[in-house]
Formats: sequence, structure tokens, C-alpha cells
Amino acid sequence: MSRPRAVPGARVRRVRGVALLGSVALVLAGCASMPESGDVKAVDQSPRADGDSQVRVYGVPPQAGARPTNIVRSFLDATTSDEADFRTATQYLAQSARKTWRPFLVTNVLQERPKPENGPQIHGDRDGYTVTLSGSQVATVDAAHAYTPEEKPYHRTIHLIKEKGQWRIDRLPNGLVLGQSDFQRIYQSVNKYYFASYKTESQEPKARRDVLVADPVYLRRRIDPITASVQALLDGPTNWLNQVTVSEFPSRTRLASRSLSLDDSNALRVKLTKEVVSTDTGQCRRMAAQLFFTVQDMTRASKISEVELQDDNGNSLCVLSQSRAERDFAPQPRTGGPADEYYLDAGHRLVALSDAAAEASPVRGPFGTGKTPLGSVAVARDERTAAGVSTDGRSLYVAALEDGTERGGPMLTSAVKDGLTAPSWDGLGDLWIAERTVHGSRLLRMREGKGDPEQVAVPGLGDRRIKAIRMAADGIRIAILVEDGGRTTLQLGRVERGGSSARPLLSVEELRPIAPQLEDVVAASWAGGSRLVVVGRESGGVQQMQFMETDGSASNVPSLPGVTGVKAVAASEDETRPLIADAVDGIVRLPPDANWKTVAKDGTAPVYPG
Repeated sequence: MSRPRAVPGARVRRVRGVALLGSVALVLAGCASMPESGDVKAVDQSPRADGDSQVRVYGVPPQAGARPTNIVRSFLDATTSDEADFRTATQYLAQSARKTWRPFLVTNVLQERPKPENGPQIHGDRDGYTVTLSGSQVATVDAAHAYTPEEKPYHRTIHLIKEKGQWRIDRLPNGLVLGQSDFQRIYQSVNKYYFASYKTESQEPKARRDVLVADPVYLRRRIDPITASVQALLDGPTNWLNQVTVSEFPSRTRLASRSLSLDDSNALRVKLTKEVVSTDTGQCRRMAAQLFFTVQDMTRASKISEVELQDDNGNSLCVLSQSRAERDFAPQPRTGGPADEYYLDAGHRLVALSDAAAEASPVRGPFGTGKTPLGSVAVARDERTAAGVSTDGRSLYVAALEDGTERGGPMLTSAVKDGLTAPSWDGLGDLWIAERTVHGSRLLRMREGKGDPEQVAVPGLGDRRIKAIRMAADGIRIAILVEDGGRTTLQLGRVERGGSSARPLLSVEELRPIAPQLEDVVAASWAGGSRLVVVGRESGGVQQMQFMETDGSASNVPSLPGVTGVKAVAASEDETRPLIADAVDGIVRLPPDANWKTVAKDGTAPVYPG
């Protein structure tokens, strides 16, 4: 029998064939050990992609005569178990607290497990004892499973009384409090998927009805994960995305079955309540698409073959196959072959590099001639058009990537040197750019890269300056590098479309930090539906490159190999494509499962389409 893997910060001992970890028990799936006493517990032995299939953590009941501090510590240990209902943890609670404690109301994530402040701080009172817990909080997860970075001191009190001669907790905060290592072991980041809502622009031909947007949440890894992901999807979008996405599921739709799993053919059959009976085939397939990509993100290692929706009597409503889901609804649809990588060469020409090419070649059209020296560039997602900013940062040009076309006059001219940021295209074909002025910045959009720029309000920006922007393919999320007092941070905003269909008014609402631990962010690029690759440095630290989720949590993608002096980075929203960067060694590329390789000694501004 293999040795149980230790959870950081805990002590392992073995009692009666079961490994004890502090006050929790580790049960090894697939290993036969016969306990001498106690209840029989079923152990899930199904294969899992998270690498922890051989470790199950269960709480240990309270010991007779345990002191208040030990009761509190053991209770906190028991809340890290793999029990769906915290059955063991509630044994540490007084009868009154068992009825009122709501463990899923909020999860407070601390740097380390909470501990008594300055050693054991136990205060006696006439009715019992109060234990004060303290720590450094880094984030919270709310009742809707949404993660929010929130760094601040953590201080809470837990009160105990004697019940039948034993100390039990009668007053405690709702929710859970976990150290980061426990949180990462217990929870998994999962994308729910909803359809983009363009509101006042929804009738325009460019605004397709089937654009799926990733909405990341944190769910428990081992507690019926497929069922949990579907239930979270049916709960609707998280608060931050609720204004710009919609669910095709009718209001109040719930699961009509208690538990979900993939069958032997990797198909998912989902029985739903009566609210879905009146939906037509088109709406049913869109619901199935939301389910397909949500559950696929949870299972990851197992490819879903199809999703079938059923009414509460088991009658089939519609079936969506894997091939049709990926063809019609993929969150990052592929247009033909893989997109080229682009950068500006030593002559400030736009060049393209395909996977099959040994070296880059100038693009067709005026941007490939060198007659318009460019300092930054963006290629439309259909790779037919590009937008470039002149080397002095004052003029924006748009040109077709075709032979025989001429470059027109500037679409936009700034009065300030280096006033224009690099442009960015969304998946709707619209071009976005920011202009830095003497007194601040303004964000602009040009529909389909044509016509007069429309100003986009950014209420949360204040007098801070925009250093760079990157639009998501869905057109409703924007990543912004914001300069403020010598510090550059990465912020994420959602694009809301108000006004009327004749005169839509755009605004970027609720800016929130993506990499709050980084003091100075140099560059960022979208790297998936809910992921960005970010280059920056912590206070007093060295430059680092890492993946971050759009909710501000660190991605579970393995760490990236280091590369020196990165000035710019580009990633594809197709996660199988390599990263490209402008570094000390020139333009470098990082294929999956490989190391950085130099593509060109001279070059700047690497980009993928977008």
C-alpha cells in the first residue's frame, strides 16, 4: 500500500490502518484496509484527472474531554474533509449551532490555516470560552461560487459552551475559513458558459446569438462534481457577468435527478424540471451547448460524446453531439487552419509566421511594404484587415491585408506623442483603441474598423491613464493596463451597451484587478475563455510570467519557464497555440511542453489575431 500524501501544514500519524492527518483521516481509494470499528464509508474509486484519486480526506469525531482550543482546531480540520454535508464537522457544534451554521455562505481563503492570535488566546467567561482566530486573508468565494481577491487581516471569534459535559461550539461565523493549500486541494476552478447579450446592438448582423462567454467559479473537486457544475450553471451567471450574459434555461429550471454522471459512452443525460417542456428545438440545443461546455470544463480528461436533455418524465427533448457542439457553439471557434503569428520586423513592417514556415514573411498589402513604419499593430480575427499605429504613437491606420490595396489616411490622430495605445479587435469585427491625453485617457471604438471613433465611458477609471488594452473575442470583456502613481495594474471591465439601437451608448463597468499581487504589469494577453497570460513583478521582486483567471485567481496551468526582459507577450485563445514574446533575445516562441526558442533576433510587438 502506498504512503498517503500529506496535506501541507498537517501532521500525519497512522491509527488502525487509517492515516490520520491532524484531525482528519486519509482513506486510500483502491486499497483494502479493515477498520476495527466505526461506520462504513463508501469511497469513490472512479478515475479522476486531478491526480488525487488515491486520497480521500474525512473528518475525525471529537475526543472526549478535549479542551476548547483543540475542539476549534479539530473543527477547522474537519471542515477540510471530503464530506458533502460536513457531517463530522457538525459534531463539534452545539445543538443550537448545528441548526444555524451555513457553511456555503462564504469561503474565506487565508495565506495559511487560521490560528489563535499570538498563541493560544482563550478567554474564560461565565457561560463558556471564546477563541480568537487570526490570519491574512487573500480572497473570498461567495455563495454563488464566485472568487474575489480581497487582501486584509482576518479576525474572527468562536464561542464554546459545555454540552453534556463536553466542550462544543455554539457561536461561530457562517461559512468556511481555509488556508490556500487546503483551498487548492478541495476546490477547482470551472467555467460555466452563458450567451453574450449585446442588448441595444443585438439586432446587428455582427452580433451572433450563439457567442458563449466563460464565467469562472470554484466548485469542490470530489463532491459529485458533474452535478455541482450543472447546478451552478442553472443558478445563472455570477453578479459580475449578469448584466452582459443570458442563460437559455427558463427561470427556476432545476435538476429533476439527484445525481449526474457520464454513461459508458461518455454521454451526459440530464433530466430537468417542467420549466423546459415548452422550449423549442433551437433553445433546447443552446441549453445543451451551455451544459456541454460547462461539464466538459469540469471533467476535462473525459471527452463528452453528447448531451441529451430530458423532461422530468425522462422523455428526450433534444440531443447535441460533440461534433455539432464544437462546430456551432465553441466558445473560441476556429476559422479554418490555425491563425498566423505576427510581429513587426526591424524595418517596422508587419510580418506573419505560420507553424510550417521557417521564417516570417511580410504580409500582403501596405503594412508589409515598410512605407508606413509601425510601432504597434493588431490583426483582425478574420486575418483580412489590420490596424497599426505609427512609430510616433500619434496616427492610427487601417488597411486590408491584400495585394494591390493602398493605405488610406489616418483614422485617428492624437495631439500627444505616444498618445495612442496598441489597437485591439474584438470577435464582432470592431476596433478598439485608447488615447492618452494630457489630463487622462479616453477609450474609443470604431465599428468594423470604419467610421468615426465612438467614445466609451469608463466610470471607474477616474484620472488614471490607460497604458494598453486587450479585447476578448466576445466583445463584452476588456483587459486594461492602468497607470496610477508610478504603478501599472491589470484591470478587467465588462462592456455594457445602453442607449437605443439607433444610438447605443457604450461603457466599461466594474473594473476589477486581475493580478493584484503584481506591483508593475508590463503586458497581458487573452489566453483562453477565462484566462490571461500576464507579465509583471511583485514589489521588490523579479519579472515573472504567469497565467491568471479573469476572477483574479491564479490559474492551475503549470508555471511557465522564465525568459529575460519581456516587453510584450501574445497568446492565442486557442490554448494549443504557442506563446510569443518580445524579450531580450528578440522575438521568442514557447510551444506547448517545450522551452522558449528565438524566432527572430530583431522584432517587436508580437500579436495573434485580435
